[in-house]
Amino acid sequence: MKRIALLPEGTVSHEAIRYLIGDTPYELLFYKYIADVFQAVDKGKADYSVIPIENTIDGSVSLHMDWLVHEVDIQMQAEWVYPSIQNLIGYRSEFTNDQGELDLSKVVKIMSHPVALPQCKEFIQTTAAQAELESAGSTAEAVEIVKHNPGKGWTALGTKLAASKHGLDILAGKVTDHDNNFTRFVLIGHQPISLPRKPEGQRTSILVTPPQDFPGALHQVLSAFAWRRLNLSRIESRPTKKQLGNYYFYIEILESLDSVLLPAAFAEIEALGCHVRILGSYPSYKYVEVVEPILEEQ
Repeated sequence: MKRIALLPEGTVSHEAIRYLIGDTPYELLFYKYIADVFQAVDKGKADYSVIPIENTIDGSVSLHMDWLVHEVDIQMQAEWVYPSIQNLIGYRSEFTNDQGELDLSKVVKIMSHPVALPQCKEFIQTTAAQAELESAGSTAEAVEIVKHNPGKGWTALGTKLAASKHGLDILAGKVTDHDNNFTRFVLIGHQPISLPRKPEGQRTSILVTPPQDFPGALHQVLSAFAWRRLNLSRIESRPTKKQLGNYYFYIEILESLDSVLLPAAFAEIEALGCHVRILGSYPSYKYVEVVEPILEEQ
């Protein structure tokens, strides 16, 4: 059975990979730190790793992109998006008034991952402004801490999956400030993965490193794609970490390496003296919300 490494059980990464693989049998290996998730494939402990690389609200996850570029040499094998939905989680019995109604003014502390807390800023300010905010290693870890500290008025921002795992209640659902808060994930590994669902399209990710910082460098690189009418979905510059002012360009193309035009574009860019590194050419999967049917009363 193939093994997939990811962040702790009950995180959005966990929900996301369950959505992607469906009923396909894979062994999930949970790690506390993202460095261990990356290294699991490198060290042969896992066949694939789940890596969040971009978010609707926060943009690129720079730390994870740097890991892909500088720390490991592992190809992207699939990419998909999944909604980052946070919920306020705790023991409901701690937050009810004498009438049995939910009273969030009794919340003493809200814990979560440092990325999740600001994504729920508006909800916190309007419903539990009195609460102390505290960061945890992950949303799942925050939920687990609340589980082991009953009676203190502590809550966590996390997933329904984490609440179910730890036997806690959803005090408020979907508390992120933006309804369109999606996270983009990539599955990295040394071999292509076979999935039952149909991809929306193909995508290729590359790094282009100019020989030096010269005027018009990016323009010349982009021209190789433009006149061939190759559609780019993302362009980002990141430091090479070799010298101040030296950057590489991370570029995503909505095309497969099987295309005749793409290798030709790479050859033109390399003729300019640039180095092209292919990070992966992989299927792209779109998120489709599953709506449960409403049963009419008979």
